[in-house]
Amino acid sequence: MIKLNVNGKIREVDVEAEMPLLWVLRDELDLKGTKYGCGIAQCGACTVHIDGEPVRSCSYPVSAAVGLKITTIEAVAKGKQLHAVQQAWIDHQVPQCGYCQSGQIMAAVSLLKKKPKPTDADIDAAMTNICRCGTYARIRTAIHAAAKAVKSSASTKAAKA
Repeated sequence: MIKLNVNGKIREVDVEAEMPLLWVLRDELDLKGTKYGCGIAQCGACTVHIDGEPVRSCSYPVSAAVGLKITTIEAVAKGKQLHAVQQAWIDHQVPQCGYCQSGQIMAAVSLLKKKPKPTDADIDAAMTNICRCGTYARIRTAIHAAAKAVKSSASTKAAKA
Protein backbone atom coordinates (compact mmCIF):
# COMPACT_ATOMS: atom_id res chain seq x y z
CA MET A 1 0.00 0.00 0.00
CA ILE A 2 1.17 3.49 -0.85
CA LYS A 3 0.03 6.40 1.34
CA LEU A 4 -0.55 9.74 -0.34
CA ASN A 5 -1.62 13.15 0.93
CA VAL A 6 -4.12 14.24 -1.72
CA ASN A 7 -6.06 17.45 -1.26
CA GLY A 8 -5.41 17.38 2.47
CA LYS A 9 -6.55 13.79 3.02
CA ILE A 10 -4.40 10.73 3.52
CA ARG A 11 -5.33 8.13 0.91
CA GLU A 12 -3.98 4.61 0.49
CA VAL A 13 -3.65 2.92 -2.86
CA ASP A 14 -2.47 -0.55 -3.81
CA VAL A 15 -0.61 0.12 -7.05
CA GLU A 16 2.82 -0.43 -8.56
CA ALA A 17 5.39 2.13 -7.38
CA GLU A 18 6.16 3.24 -10.94
CA MET A 19 2.51 3.86 -11.91
CA PRO A 20 2.14 7.49 -13.06
CA LEU A 21 0.48 9.70 -10.48
CA LEU A 22 -2.08 10.78 -13.10
CA TRP A 23 -3.55 7.28 -13.30
CA VAL A 24 -3.59 6.89 -9.53
CA LEU A 25 -5.55 10.15 -9.23
CA ARG A 26 -7.99 9.37 -12.03
CA ASP A 27 -8.44 5.60 -11.83
CA GLU A 28 -7.76 4.75 -8.20
CA LEU A 29 -8.95 7.88 -6.39
CA ASP A 30 -11.66 8.91 -8.89
CA LEU A 31 -10.38 12.49 -9.20
CA LYS A 32 -11.19 13.10 -12.85
CA GLY A 33 -10.33 16.82 -13.06
CA THR A 34 -6.71 16.12 -13.95
CA LYS A 35 -6.63 15.20 -17.62
CA TYR A 36 -4.53 12.92 -19.80
CA GLY A 37 -3.17 14.68 -22.85
CA CYS A 38 0.11 13.35 -24.17
CA GLY A 39 1.64 10.96 -21.65
CA ILE A 40 5.13 12.47 -22.08
CA ALA A 41 4.91 15.59 -19.85
CA GLN A 42 4.71 17.98 -22.80
CA CYS A 43 1.16 19.33 -22.94
CA GLY A 44 0.43 20.06 -19.27
CA ALA A 45 -3.19 18.84 -19.18
CA CYS A 46 -2.17 16.63 -16.26
CA THR A 47 -0.66 19.41 -14.12
CA VAL A 48 -1.11 19.09 -10.36
CA HIS A 49 0.77 20.72 -7.49
CA ILE A 50 3.24 18.72 -5.45
CA ASP A 51 4.32 20.67 -2.39
CA GLY A 52 3.03 23.77 -4.17
CA GLU A 53 5.00 23.27 -7.39
CA PRO A 54 3.34 22.47 -10.73
CA VAL A 55 4.15 18.94 -11.87
CA ARG A 56 3.11 17.01 -14.95
CA SER A 57 1.58 13.96 -13.32
CA CYS A 58 1.52 11.72 -16.41
CA SER A 59 5.23 11.02 -16.07
CA TYR A 60 5.60 11.34 -12.29
CA PRO A 61 5.80 7.97 -10.53
CA VAL A 62 3.41 7.65 -7.61
CA SER A 63 6.25 6.46 -5.37
CA ALA A 64 7.95 9.86 -5.76
CA ALA A 65 4.87 11.56 -4.26
CA VAL A 66 4.93 9.65 -0.96
CA GLY A 67 5.25 12.09 1.93
CA LEU A 68 4.50 15.10 -0.26
CA LYS A 69 1.37 17.25 -0.47
CA ILE A 70 -0.54 16.66 -3.72
CA THR A 71 -3.15 19.22 -4.77
CA THR A 72 -5.47 18.65 -7.71
CA ILE A 73 -7.89 20.99 -9.46
CA GLU A 74 -10.65 19.64 -7.21
CA ALA A 75 -9.07 21.43 -4.22
CA VAL A 76 -8.27 24.82 -5.74
CA ALA A 77 -11.60 26.39 -4.76
CA LYS A 78 -12.29 26.88 -1.07
CA GLY A 79 -15.70 25.31 -0.65
CA LYS A 80 -18.03 27.18 -2.98
CA GLN A 81 -15.63 30.14 -3.24
CA LEU A 82 -13.73 29.89 -6.51
CA HIS A 83 -10.05 30.74 -6.59
CA ALA A 84 -9.41 34.11 -8.26
CA VAL A 85 -7.88 32.28 -11.25
CA GLN A 86 -10.98 30.12 -11.69
CA GLN A 87 -13.23 33.18 -11.52
CA ALA A 88 -11.06 35.05 -14.03
CA TRP A 89 -11.25 32.04 -16.37
CA ILE A 90 -15.04 32.33 -16.29
CA ASP A 91 -15.13 36.13 -16.49
CA HIS A 92 -12.81 36.21 -19.51
CA GLN A 93 -14.30 33.15 -21.21
CA VAL A 94 -10.92 31.45 -21.46
CA PRO A 95 -11.88 27.91 -22.48
CA GLN A 96 -13.11 26.83 -25.86
CA CYS A 97 -13.05 23.04 -25.71
CA GLY A 98 -11.90 23.25 -22.08
CA TYR A 99 -9.84 20.07 -22.07
CA CYS A 100 -6.55 21.67 -21.05
CA GLN A 101 -8.06 24.13 -18.61
CA SER A 102 -7.53 22.27 -15.32
CA GLY A 103 -3.81 22.06 -16.11
CA GLN A 104 -3.74 25.68 -17.26
CA ILE A 105 -5.44 26.81 -14.05
CA MET A 106 -3.04 24.80 -11.89
CA ALA A 107 -0.07 26.39 -13.68
CA ALA A 108 -1.58 29.88 -13.32
CA VAL A 109 -2.30 29.42 -9.60
CA SER A 110 1.33 28.40 -9.08
CA LEU A 111 2.58 31.38 -11.09
CA LEU A 112 0.57 33.86 -9.01
CA LYS A 113 1.89 32.37 -5.76
CA LYS A 114 5.43 33.01 -6.98
CA LYS A 115 4.81 36.27 -8.83
CA PRO A 116 1.71 38.10 -7.59
CA LYS A 117 2.11 40.77 -10.28
CA PRO A 118 3.38 38.87 -13.32
CA THR A 119 4.43 40.60 -16.50
CA ASP A 120 3.52 39.23 -19.90
CA ALA A 121 7.03 37.77 -20.06
CA ASP A 122 6.53 36.06 -16.68
CA ILE A 123 3.28 34.56 -17.92
CA ASP A 124 4.84 33.39 -21.17
CA ALA A 125 7.71 31.75 -19.27
CA ALA A 126 5.51 30.01 -16.70
CA MET A 127 2.55 28.99 -18.85
CA THR A 128 4.09 26.23 -20.92
CA ASN A 129 0.89 24.19 -21.13
CA ILE A 130 -0.47 23.61 -24.61
CA CYS A 131 -3.95 24.78 -25.65
CA ARG A 132 -5.02 23.29 -28.97
CA CYS A 133 -7.75 25.93 -29.26
CA GLY A 134 -5.18 28.73 -28.97
CA THR A 135 -6.78 30.77 -26.19
CA TYR A 136 -3.40 32.08 -25.03
CA ALA A 137 -4.40 35.75 -25.23
CA ARG A 138 -7.44 35.10 -23.04
CA ILE A 139 -5.30 33.06 -20.64
CA ARG A 140 -2.90 35.99 -20.27
CA THR A 141 -5.77 38.45 -19.76
CA ALA A 142 -7.35 36.19 -17.13
CA ILE A 143 -4.07 35.82 -15.24
CA HIS A 144 -3.64 39.59 -15.10
CA ALA A 145 -7.24 39.93 -13.87
CA ALA A 146 -6.72 37.24 -11.23
CA ALA A 147 -3.55 39.01 -10.04
CA LYS A 148 -5.54 42.22 -9.57
CA ALA A 149 -8.32 40.34 -7.77
CA VAL A 150 -5.85 38.65 -5.41
CA LYS A 151 -4.16 42.00 -4.70
CA SER A 152 -7.48 43.74 -4.03
CA SER A 153 -8.64 40.87 -1.80
CA ALA A 154 -5.40 41.09 0.21
CA SER A 155 -5.79 44.88 0.55
CA THR A 156 -9.38 44.47 1.78
CA LYS A 157 -8.32 41.89 4.37
CA ALA A 158 -5.48 44.13 5.57
CA ALA A 159 -7.83 47.11 5.91
CA LYS A 160 -10.25 45.05 8.03
CA ALA A 161 -7.46 43.88 10.37
